[in-house]
Amino acid sequence: MNHVYILGGAQSDFARNWAREGLDLYALFRETLEAGVADAGIEPAQIEVGHVGNFVGDLFSRQGLIGGFFAHVYPELAGIPTARHEAACASGSMAILAAMRDIEAGHYSVACVVGLELMRNVDGRTGAEYLGAAAWQGQEAQEAEFPWPHLFDRITAEYEQRYGIREEHLARIAEINFGNARDNPHAQTRNWTFPDGCFGPDDQLNPVVDGRIRKLDCGQITDGAACVVLASENVARAHAQRQGLALADLPRIKGWGHRSAPLLLERKLALSAGQPLVFPHAAKTLEDALHRAGYAEVTEADGLETHDCFTITEYLALDHSGLTPPGQGWQAVEDGRIARDGSFPVNASGGLIGLGHPVGATGVRMVLDGARQVSGRAGACQIRGAENLLTFNVGGSTTTCASFVVGVGE
Repeated sequence: MNHVYILGGAQSDFARNWAREGLDLYALFRETLEAGVADAGIEPAQIEVGHVGNFVGDLFSRQGLIGGFFAHVYPELAGIPTARHEAACASGSMAILAAMRDIEAGHYSVACVVGLELMRNVDGRTGAEYLGAAAWQGQEAQEAEFPWPHLFDRITAEYEQRYGIREEHLARIAEINFGNARDNPHAQTRNWTFPDGCFGPDDQLNPVVDGRIRKLDCGQITDGAACVVLASENVARAHAQRQGLALADLPRIKGWGHRSAPLLLERKLALSAGQPLVFPHAAKTLEDALHRAGYAEVTEADGLETHDCFTITEYLALDHSGLTPPGQGWQAVEDGRIARDGSFPVNASGGLIGLGHPVGATGVRMVLDGARQVSGRAGACQIRGAENLLTFNVGGSTTTCASFVVGVGE
C-alpha cells in the first residue's frame, strides 16, 4: 500500500467572526490554504489534486462549487481536479478519505484538503435551521426549536434508560474541554471566563437548552477552516530528507474507519435495541481504524480527539472506543484518565466545545491536531510522549462516523 503522510497544514483562529470583519468564505479559504502550504514547506504547484470538506456553504454563504477557489488562490492550480464532500459534521473527514484514495491509488502524489464553514453571519435561529439539514426534514425533530440539542437529548435519554447517566459527569467533560481550550491559541473560548457553579444544574449560570442539555454542554457555532497537505511515500521521503528528518519522523495516517447508518435517530436506536452499545456502527468505525493501524486496544494510542458537539457525544465515544465497558463512560471521567495529564487524554485541543466547531472543518482539524501532537508541535496542548493519536468524527446523529489513527514511527 502507498502510505499517506501529512506534510503540514494550518488552522484559522476559531474566535474570529469573518462576516463582522467584512470578509467572506473565499477569504477564509484563501488565508487557511496559504498558511497550510507555507507550513508544509511545499510550492503551490506541487499540489496535484484538491478536496474540500463543507456542509452548508450553500445556505450560510449562498456558495457552492468551493473547489474552484483553489485556482483563485494560486493561479498555477488552474486545471487540477477538485471536489467538494458533504457528510454534515463529518464532511472534512470525507474529504480526507477521498484525498487518501487518490494517493493510495497512485493517481496523484500530493493532495491538499481544506475543510471550512462560515456560520456566524446569520442569527442563531437561522443557523439552527440551516444545521438542521442533517436531520431528516419533516420526519424528526419537527417540534424542536433547536433540532440538534433536541436529538442529542434523546441520546442522553437512551443512555439513562439503558445504563443510567449523571449530569455531573457530562458537566465535568465540558469543564475539562473548556479548560484545555484556554491553552489553545486557536480556540474560540480561550478568553472566556466561567463563574463558580456554572458547570452544574444552575438555571441562571447554565440554562437548559433542551431536556438535559444545558448551555455549557453544547459545542460552539464557529467560523473557521483547517487545511492539511497529504503526500505519497516517495514525496514524503524526499521532503523528510530536505528537512534532515527520517521518514518515520513524519506523521502519517496509519489507520482509518468509515461507516454510515440510517438517517433517522429512532431507526438507529431501534437497530441497537438489546445490544451492549447504543451505536454499534460507531464502535466498528473506531475498531476499523485501530485494526488497520495494527492495534488491538484503544489504549495502544496515546489519546483521542473526538467529536463533542455535545457532552453526551464525547461520553458515548468513551465506551464506543472501548475505553470503558458499555454505558460506563463515567469511569474514565471520574478517574481522571481523560484529562490532558491523564493516562488517555481526550480533546487536549479543547474539542468542539472549547475550541469551536466550524462544521466542515472539524474532521480536518482533528487530523491536523493529531499530526501536531505526534510530531511534538502542539505547544501548550501537547500530550507528553504522544506518538499515535486517534480521531473520531460524527455527522448527524452518528449517521456518518469516521476515525483516523495519525502517528509517527514504523
